[in-house]
Amino acid sequence: MSTTHEFSPTNTIVLVGMMGAGKTAIGRRLAKRLDLKFIDADDEIEIAAGCSIEDIFKEHGEKAFRDGERRVIERLLQQPTHVLATGGGAFMDPRTRDSIKQGGISVWLRADIEVLWQRVSRRGHRPMLKTDDPRATLTALIDQRDPIYAEADVTVKSRDGPPEETVDHVLDALWRYISSREQDNEYA
Repeated sequence: MSTTHEFSPTNTIVLVGMMGAGKTAIGRRLAKRLDLKFIDADDEIEIAAGCSIEDIFKEHGEKAFRDGERRVIERLLQQPTHVLATGGGAFMDPRTRDSIKQGGISVWLRADIEVLWQRVSRRGHRPMLKTDDPRATLTALIDQRDPIYAEADVTVKSRDGPPEETVDHVLDALWRYISSREQDNEYA
């Protein structure tokens, strides 16, 4: 399935969702297809902090990390239209969520526990999963976060398969969302 819709978003496309949902992998491909710049918020946070996210969590705690994350995302949303991948917890912060709603189009990459676990268990760099039972922690995070992620403008299922298929689904969903918004504005 290759999308044939031609459009140029005027708002930054902000990918949200759980760790392992594919925000970076899909975001890079999506940006290329839309001929936009790709930015990973986690990379920008590490540059701003001068250390890794894992180190920020260890030395300053989650609250300090979330405060910095919010400031970085707010700054990134002021830049020209691009595709932005956020960290898994970014959309949980009400102020960050509001900034995204004001300055972007949020796309929830929704994945089930099996897909997420398969992806995140390959690497041990996830600070939120440094627990006695990381799979149970992941399940609890999904239960806690999914209702908030559901507030995103667009939802696309992230499946275990070729990333280009998910990119096609994202493009189709974005095209429908943008088209319906433009149509609503015509009648306003």
